[in-house]
Amino acid sequence: MTGAHIGTCFCGAVAIAAAGAPLEMGYCHCGSCRSYSGAPVTTFTLWRVEKVTVTRGAAFLGRFAKTDMSHRRFCTL
Repeated sequence: MTGAHIGTCFCGAVAIAAAGAPLEMGYCHCGSCRSYSGAPVTTFTLWRVEKVTVTRGAAFLGRFAKTDMSHRRFCTL
């Protein structure tokens, strides 16, 4: 998986671009991920922070850190 990967939040106010291959991909069913996603299992793709660019709507990004290992960003709209 190489090249540019783009995505938006559900409402489209925030857009991101991730360059290159992801650092890690997987799934999780820990209590933190279940609580955040509202699902019994969630999937994830991780990129190094320097490989991800917010291309639209940075002012609408919220941040939540439930634990030292669980830092989440989300659209506030």
